[in-house]
Amino acid sequence: MTMANVTVADSIPQRRILTVEPSSLLIGLLFIVVAFLVLTPLLLLLVGSFQLARPGEAPVYGLAGWKRAFSDPSILEALWNTVSLAVVRQAIALVIGVILAWLIARTDLPWRKGLEFMFWISFFLPSLPVALGWILLLDGKFGLLNQWLQALPFVSGPIFNVYSYWGIVWIHMTTSLGVKVLLLAPAFRNLDASLEESARSCGATPAMTLIRIVVPLMMPAILVSTVLGLIRSMEAFEIELLVGVPIGLFVYSTKIRDLVAYEPPDYASATALGSIFLLLLLVMVALQRNYLGQRHYRTVTGRGFSTNPTSLGRWRWPIFAMVALTAFSVTVVPVAVLLMGTFMRAFGYFNIANPWTMENWQRVLADPSLIRSLWNTIFVGLGTAVTGAIFYSLIAYVVVRRHFKGKAALDFISWLPWAVPGILMGLALLWTVFETRILLFLYGSVYLLIIALFIKSMPFGVQISKSVLVQLGAELEEAARISGGSWLQTYGRVVVPLLTPTLIVVGLLGFMSAARDISTVVLLGSSQSRTMALLALDYAFGGQFERGSVVAFMTSMVVIVAALISHFVGRKVGIGER
Repeated sequence: MTMANVTVADSIPQRRILTVEPSSLLIGLLFIVVAFLVLTPLLLLLVGSFQLARPGEAPVYGLAGWKRAFSDPSILEALWNTVSLAVVRQAIALVIGVILAWLIARTDLPWRKGLEFMFWISFFLPSLPVALGWILLLDGKFGLLNQWLQALPFVSGPIFNVYSYWGIVWIHMTTSLGVKVLLLAPAFRNLDASLEESARSCGATPAMTLIRIVVPLMMPAILVSTVLGLIRSMEAFEIELLVGVPIGLFVYSTKIRDLVAYEPPDYASATALGSIFLLLLLVMVALQRNYLGQRHYRTVTGRGFSTNPTSLGRWRWPIFAMVALTAFSVTVVPVAVLLMGTFMRAFGYFNIANPWTMENWQRVLADPSLIRSLWNTIFVGLGTAVTGAIFYSLIAYVVVRRHFKGKAALDFISWLPWAVPGILMGLALLWTVFETRILLFLYGSVYLLIIALFIKSMPFGVQISKSVLVQLGAELEEAARISGGSWLQTYGRVVVPLLTPTLIVVGLLGFMSAARDISTVVLLGSSQSRTMALLALDYAFGGQFERGSVVAFMTSMVVIVAALISHFVGRKVGIGER
C-alpha cells in the first residue's frame, strides 16, 4: 500500500515535467514555419545544383551543372559582368552617397529634409520606369538629350549611349544613391558634433574633418550599406535585361532567366550558378558580421552630446544647387520623361509628324491584360501586406520579449533573405515547387508570388517592428500577465494596438514590394498571375515601349502614393526620425 502511494506520488512530478506550455508550442511552430520558408528553398537549391534530370523525372545526380557553370564562356562572362558592374557602381555610389548623407545630416545645407525625402523616394522607385525614362533621354539614336546636344555647332554625333556598360551604371545610380542616403543619413545624424568642432578648432577644413574624423567613426554603417548595396546590385535584373541584353551584355540574373526560360531549360546550370552566388554572398555576410563583431566603436568625450551642424559658409548655396540637381535627376527627371513617353506615337521619335497621341492610354486601359494584372497586383500586395504585418510583428515580439534558446537563430533566419538576391530566391522557390509534389499546385499562381514576396520582405518588416518594440516599456504586458493573460493574449490585446501604426507602415512597405518587385517573381509568374510590373516588363522587352511606358508609369504612381502614406504614418510613430 505504501509502495503504491509512493509510486503514484513520484509519477505526479514526472507528468508536470513532461507538460509543455501552449506558448512554447506556438513559438516552436513559428520557428519551424520561418525556418521552412527561408531555409528549405535555399537548401533544395544547393541540392538541385547536382540534379541532372528535369523536374518530374527520376533523379540523376552529378557534377555536369557545376562543370558547365565553370566552363561555359557565356556563364563566366556573365559572372564577371555581374561582379564588375556591382563593384564599379557601388564604389561610385559609396563616395557620392557618403558626401550626400554628410551634407544632409551634418551641415547647414538649405532644405535638408526635403532633399532627404527625395532620395528616400528614389529608393522606392521601380527600376523599370526609371530605365525607360533614361532610355528616352540617352538613347544613342533618338535620345532627347543627345538631340539637344547635337544641335550645338561643335557636336557632331551622339555623346551618350544608354545601351552600354556605363549606361547601366548610370541608371543604377538612381536607386544606389537612395540606398546610401537612406542608410547613412540617420547614422551621421546621431554622431556627436563635438569631435567635428574640435577638428575645426584645430584648423581642419570641412573636407578634412569628413575624411579624418567622420568617415572612420561611421565605418560600421558604411560597411553595412556597402554589403547591402552589393547584394542589391547583384539582384538587379530589369535594367540589365532592357539595356544589357540587346548589346549582348549578360549578368547572372539575366543568364539564369535564359537558362530557365528557353527550351530545353537547363536547371542544373541555373541552380549551380545560383548556388555559386548564394555561397559567395553568405561568405561576404559572414565576413562583414565577423569584422563588426571583433571591433568596438566608441566615442570618448567629456562633454555633453552636441548636434551643431557644420557651416558650409559661402559654398552653402552652390552645394545646395548641386545636391538638388542630383536629387531631381534621380527622382523627378526619369519619371517626368517617362510620363512624356506615354503620349508618344512612336516611343523616342520626337521628330516625326504629329508625335503625340492618347492612343497608348486608350489601348492599355481597354486591354484585359491590364485589368487582370491590376487585380493581381492588388491581391498580391494585400496578401503580402496582411500576412507580413501579422507574422513580422509576431517574429519581432518573440525575439524581443520572449526568452528561449532559439531566439538568436530565429532572428538570424528572419534576417537571412536580405542576403539573398531576389532572382535567386525566385529560382530557389521555383525549384522547391518542382521538387515537392504537394506544392505543385502553387506553380504559376498568385499565391506563390505572395510567398516569395513575403519571404523577401521579411527582414525589413521584422527589423522595423523590433525597432519599435524595444522602445515600448514592458509594464503593460507585465500587468496583463499578472491579470492572468497568456503571452498570446497579451500580444493580441496589448501589443498589437500599440503597434498598429507600425503594422500599417510594414503593410504598406510589403504592398510596395509587391507592386514594384520584378526580379523575385519573374521566374514564378504566369500570364494569369503576372503583376503590373511584370506586364510592363513583358511589353518593354517585347518591343512595345509605348504600352510598357504607360503600365510602368501607373506602377510608379502606385508605389509613390504608398510610399507617401507610409512616410506620413511612419513619422507619426517615429520611424525614420533617427
